[in-house]
Amino acid sequence: MKKLPLLMSVLLGLSSSAFADWTLLNDESSLHYVSIKSTNIAEMNRFKTLTGSVSEQGAVELKVDLSSVDTGVDIRDERMQTMLFDVAQFAQATVTGKVDLERVTKLEVGETYTDSITLNLALHGLSKEVSSHVQVTRLADDKVLITTLEPVVLNAADYKLAEGLEALRVIAKLPAISPVVPVTYSLVFQQ
Repeated sequence: MKKLPLLMSVLLGLSSSAFADWTLLNDESSLHYVSIKSTNIAEMNRFKTLTGSVSEQGAVELKVDLSSVDTGVDIRDERMQTMLFDVAQFAQATVTGKVDLERVTKLEVGETYTDSITLNLALHGLSKEVSSHVQVTRLADDKVLITTLEPVVLNAADYKLAEGLEALRVIAKLPAISPVVPVTYSLVFQQ
């Protein structure tokens, strides 16, 4: 009979640790987008600095340091920071959502599942819901990977970025820069 309380406390201990907070590993994660200029020239870009967490209730929060934009060209990075993102006023973008953490914790290492989740993107002072089709993979007992199965397509006009985009087009002397941007991500969280 004394074994039952001990077993219950062990199970409760496992249960609470299974739902402990998860922290984003920046060095193992990525957030990329494709910009399209002059009608048919596509360029891969990324953000180098991401922070985030998943709470024990499954609440996801991802913060993107907009000054960490990396286009591969220093002057373009500076222009993106000042003319498009206005990092002096809007230093970061924030993505929030919810993941089924109970389902995640039931995965064996190496197992995956797919899901469609709704995310809220706060960017440039505006917020908008976007849908994302993801694959969730248990990498280790204390590590999970969340990746896009298909790009999330954003429109600059939805976040009042069209004026900044036009300023970039003019200064770069381009005939066009597409306001539609496909975004992909690969996020690793560790308990």
